[in-house]
Amino acid sequence: MLGRGTQLLAGALVLACMVLVGPSAPGDTLFARSLPVDAVRDVVPNRVMTWNICNPCEESNADRAAEIATYAPQVIGMQETCVRDIEGIRDYLKRRHGLVYHVKYGTVLQSWGRCGGVPWSPGGFGQAILSAAPMTDSVGVEYPDGGSEDRGYMAVTTMVGGRQVRVFNTHLAQRRQEAVRAKQVRVLATAVARHERAIVLGDFNAVPDAPELSPMWALAVDTDAQCQPPSIGECEVTTDWHSKFDYVFLRGITPLRHRVQSTGHSDHHLVYADLDPA
Repeated sequence: MLGRGTQLLAGALVLACMVLVGPSAPGDTLFARSLPVDAVRDVVPNRVMTWNICNPCEESNADRAAEIATYAPQVIGMQETCVRDIEGIRDYLKRRHGLVYHVKYGTVLQSWGRCGGVPWSPGGFGQAILSAAPMTDSVGVEYPDGGSEDRGYMAVTTMVGGRQVRVFNTHLAQRRQEAVRAKQVRVLATAVARHERAIVLGDFNAVPDAPELSPMWALAVDTDAQCQPPSIGECEVTTDWHSKFDYVFLRGITPLRHRVQSTGHSDHHLVYADLDPA
């Protein structure tokens, strides 16, 4: 039998390893949620999703993967992501749900506090895009002014509904930083305007009639048919604090169906849309 001193040392080593790994994967192997009976069984080729997964939050990547697998979009834009979280989510999607995704990262911050890791090799924090089809021409852009935290956008070219399209994913400055977001939207809109067909996913941290979103509304429509300028209608909320901050903007593409699904695994809801790429 092990002596008491050896047991204490082993326990201390386990605890140290848990601290170094960080908060990104608590209980993943123990509390995986099974899919509902009406869950999608394969990737839906014309479906796109945006989801701010909340970070730092004590959530299971197995549960996050199960949420995504329920709706199985072709493309997912995720915000507030750590690289190790996305690696875990993608692994669960493949091993437990048979859904294979490619991944690209739009890391804007190396954050030990948010993403765990070790001080000399902190986890990357920012955005990520998962796509069932390969992605090309990936770019990551950090906004000149991130506000209270570094922010940016990423873009890839991939297939949605059998057609090639440019997909953007962004996370704008936090609430009460309207002037900063206005500058960020101008940078993003300039990039989106170069493409006749584009999908812009993300957490814009602004309600639909916020003045800083005007450049996006001039270029694209949101998939929520009830939520369009000039007179904003009944916009479906996408956050736990009853605001619409999350968007699926379309340029040169027609929306077919829009849905917001609340989840217990983030303070933002899942937002997804089925599109008519033709």
